[in-house]
Amino acid sequence: MTDRYQNFEALSAEMQEGVDFRIRSQDRGTSVVVLAPHGGTIEPETAEIAEAIAGSALSFYAFEALKPGAHGDYHITSHRFDEPTALDLVGRSHTSVAIHGRRDGDDDAVWLGGRNTGLRDAIGAALREAGFDAMPNKRLPGVHQHNICNRTRTGEGVQLELSRSLRRALSEDQRLLTTFCRAVRTAIGSAHHQ
Repeated sequence: MTDRYQNFEALSAEMQEGVDFRIRSQDRGTSVVVLAPHGGTIEPETAEIAEAIAGSALSFYAFEALKPGAHGDYHITSHRFDEPTALDLVGRSHTSVAIHGRRDGDDDAVWLGGRNTGLRDAIGAALREAGFDAMPNKRLPGVHQHNICNRTRTGEGVQLELSRSLRRALSEDQRLLTTFCRAVRTAIGSAHHQ
């Protein structure tokens, strides 16, 4: 699956903000930012899930495609994702949690990646405790230094890959979404106070 654009500049030269895509950002001055670089029609429900995790307490960012298209039309792979608002917000944060979507496969587990292994493992433990399956992401480990989740002040972040069916379940069941978000926020809070 090839991306049509190699960076945000190329995408924005041909696509129009507010028509083809939108950027939503809430800078709450927190040391953690929750982001969805592939929201809207790219990886459906990821922006809504990221926003729910952020709640009113954490900084939040989403890049959302507003029109349907092939996956690669609006998808800028994470280590090339360089939209300026995201770079600025993530760059001022201590760490980040990026929400991504993946196709349904053999398991419904949340795949855990990123360079912030302490927070990554804490989120995995909290999700498992809350009744979700979570495992290390072997296929897309999210450890590239330019991955948007790792472009923080510490050079570390966490990447969560959610299957299509899990994202659908979270979007349709408010209680399930609340449980999921509480688990991730609890892990962020506990890892952050160590």
